[in-house]
Amino acid sequence: MNLFEQATRYMFFTGKGGVGKTSVSCAIAIVLADAGKRVLLVSTDPASNLDEVLHVELGSVPIAVPGVTGLDALNIDPEASARDYRERLLGPYRGLLPEASLKSMEEQLSGSCTTEIAAFDEFARFLGDAEKTANYDHVIFDTAPTGHTMRLLSLPKSWSNFIEDNTTGTSCLGPLAGLQQQQDIYASSVRTLMDGARTTLVLVARAEQSALREAARTSVELRDIGVKNQCLVLNGVLKHDAAGDAVASAFASRGQTALASMPKELAELPTQEIPLNAKPLLGVEALRAMLKPGISTPAAKQYSSSAELPPPLLSIVDELEKSGKGVIMTMGKGGVGKTSIAAAIAVELARRGNPVHLSTTDPAAHVAWVVENPVPLLTISRIDPGEETKAYQDEVMQSAGANLDAQGRALLDEDLRSPCTEEVAVFRSFANVVAEGQSGFVVLDTAPTGHTILLLDAAQAYHKEVLRQSSHMPDSVINLLPRLRDRAFTRILIVTLPEATPVHEAKRLQEDLARAHIHPFAWIINQSLSPVKTSNDVLAARQQNERQYIDEVKQLAGNCQMNCVN
Repeated sequence: MNLFEQATRYMFFTGKGGVGKTSVSCAIAIVLADAGKRVLLVSTDPASNLDEVLHVELGSVPIAVPGVTGLDALNIDPEASARDYRERLLGPYRGLLPEASLKSMEEQLSGSCTTEIAAFDEFARFLGDAEKTANYDHVIFDTAPTGHTMRLLSLPKSWSNFIEDNTTGTSCLGPLAGLQQQQDIYASSVRTLMDGARTTLVLVARAEQSALREAARTSVELRDIGVKNQCLVLNGVLKHDAAGDAVASAFASRGQTALASMPKELAELPTQEIPLNAKPLLGVEALRAMLKPGISTPAAKQYSSSAELPPPLLSIVDELEKSGKGVIMTMGKGGVGKTSIAAAIAVELARRGNPVHLSTTDPAAHVAWVVENPVPLLTISRIDPGEETKAYQDEVMQSAGANLDAQGRALLDEDLRSPCTEEVAVFRSFANVVAEGQSGFVVLDTAPTGHTILLLDAAQAYHKEVLRQSSHMPDSVINLLPRLRDRAFTRILIVTLPEATPVHEAKRLQEDLARAHIHPFAWIINQSLSPVKTSNDVLAARQQNERQYIDEVKQLAGNCQMNCVN
């Protein structure tokens, strides 16, 4: 398969965090632009790193990418979108309604539901409003990791159905007028997503079992909502035939084993392989070379092991165990190994005789895939959005709906079918799991950075609401933010790879956490090649490149612990 030759007007690049969606989507966008096409590259990731990859400062309007004639790029900024969305709804009423009424409406539109619908609204315009992208031959979407993207791609249908079935004229976002104005665009978005002649879903994966499993599940779920024109990109494939290098042989063998057991949903798709790159894929020239075979691998510099490396992961378990209970949360960019680190810590704590609950806030994660065999004292779960939403709807109907008449129950049931209900339900479940840290260890594998920051923003928004009506809130919700801020109760582990984008995204994560008065307990550098010896040119070059990022993490960690995993 040649992805460039089969490019449709709209292309979505999705997959597990860290598989290279941004690099691949940028490389395709550059190749298309080099061929004389007008291309718009749009990031829907709340933690977008397009700026760093393309070496250009991007905003919420298209900016020309230097060095690539015909290529424009932008980031959909959820907060900026929310501000614009609120103003579109409130603007017509300014000067007509009392200030108190406007303030009340603004408060109603200040929650994370509004942030989500506003970002989705902006996304839908690029997909469903032909005039907005009339100047471009191709519109390429670099999406957030799978869970966030599944939510985004299911929203056009969810909101279209909700608007059509709604009889009250209101929603959790206030009057439906603001949504109904967009109904035609939402309907057009649905048609575009389902039109295989115009839209291609590109599943990006590594030659790893977890990435392939997630890609297969995504393929099935998107087929179920009508997105059927799909293809697969296998990124970062290392082929090693020479004997004598155990590290390179292990890398290659692991990849071959994963590909040999590829899920049948993927095996049937058109597939393109991209070799593992020796150097960071930063800047236009590096990205331009990514899809061009035959470019020689740069010679690796002589590896030096003189710098002191951080201690191994086991040392951090010793520190975590001292408290005897509490919450341990792994955070970071998608694909850095948060799930594996969380599972390793949970298994070790349980092996030492501690009751442990291992769970995840990532809608696309399955911690059970990592811990396949039962471990005594270890309980494994996941916060499943569908299950949590159903449980929350039933709870509200049984409590708030108990004393309502038939019409009132029907209106409440209709309101609970809003797509925003899922966010509330997941948040409540997250608060309940955190509360379990009062009586034992809870290890939480969180969603990729952008999704996690939105969850923490919701915690702060709910906390403000708690201060106003604490009598109506569960104890777990009332105490959630204080518990997250309590360093003796919650230990945040920032996980990164020794590469530019994961380290710099982790830096921004640390800054975002600080604004919420939450501080990390430790930094963990995962998948480091520095402790090993290899003669493979590609791995040796990557080994040399990672040293500067290890040094950068040392600076960022400050007084935090720092550990290294290879």
